[in-house]
Amino acid sequence: MSPARTADAAASSSSSARAAAAIATDCRRRTGRGLRVAVVLAVLVLLVGAVSLTLGAAGLAPADVLAALVGRADRLTSFVILQLRLPRLVAAALVGACLGLSGALIQSVARNPLASPDIIGITAAASASGAVALVWFGITGLALSGIVLAGTLVAAALIYLLAWRRGVSGYRFVLVGIGVAAVCTGFVSYVLTTADLNDVQQALVWITGSLNNVDSTALLVLGVGAVVLIPCALLLGRPLAALGLGDDLAAGIGVRTERTRLLVVAVAVALAAVAVSMAGPVSFVAFLAAPIARRLVGRGSLALVPSALVGALVLVVSDIVAQFAVPGVVFPVGVVTGIVGAPYLLWLLTRTNRIGRGG
Repeated sequence: MSPARTADAAASSSSSARAAAAIATDCRRRTGRGLRVAVVLAVLVLLVGAVSLTLGAAGLAPADVLAALVGRADRLTSFVILQLRLPRLVAAALVGACLGLSGALIQSVARNPLASPDIIGITAAASASGAVALVWFGITGLALSGIVLAGTLVAAALIYLLAWRRGVSGYRFVLVGIGVAAVCTGFVSYVLTTADLNDVQQALVWITGSLNNVDSTALLVLGVGAVVLIPCALLLGRPLAALGLGDDLAAGIGVRTERTRLLVVAVAVALAAVAVSMAGPVSFVAFLAAPIARRLVGRGSLALVPSALVGALVLVVSDIVAQFAVPGVVFPVGVVTGIVGAPYLLWLLTRTNRIGRGG
């Protein structure tokens, strides 16, 4: 080899080494920032949750709350904290985390900020399944959770199949999902207009999204589902990040692209279904959590853990507002999240239209 070619090869090798070092440094920087953001968010969730335990008609001091948590409070204080407030707080945090993580997964796999369970028909399908079970058959508890999960998975499979054209385009995925959501919403309206008034009132509270009646069985299902599904979602983070580089490059490093997409969508749908079975289709939490988390962590990151924590924080704060914003009136938490999320959706649609892209 001539000296010139040897010098060129050495220069190329040196350039590649510098590029690899720069990528490694950037990954470490992003990982460190993501860890710091996650710690701060976790602390905020704990602090806000602790404050929520002191609020209510029977106001309690932090010392009383701590005494109840360690088993040293009187019977009334223990009942208020352990039987009434703590289950609601745990439900809010877990539902928010599941919805936030579900939204992050779907938005990442579709590469579209509109692709959340709220927009693409996932929660609408859950609403339809739950409305039929509640209104027509009077099903509650564990059976309701199973029906909601089954109906949501069937709807997600239908959306995926209809969006398939030698692969799944994020834009087509969103449009098909919006169509399925419209069909499910119309079906829910039919169910409610043909039902008894008392059944309609119960179903409407659930469809709006509420934590007013936390059932111990449903809370157990939610906890088990979160323990199983959240680690599965985090394990999919690495192949999902590879998909963000493009299908060809992801396939070149050994990622099965369509299989990974299918697994991500399945886990995301299961997370949303488990959350909805507990609290109903709480709107916009899944839609808001991932964009907020990505802004905190930085662009180019999946931000799965921060998305879950942002979802938990948003729902815990929203539930506090729903309970205490108007004295004597406890709103369904979905009312608060809808008021917060709808303006963001309008802003995002306006911005997307202005820059001329669909996702």
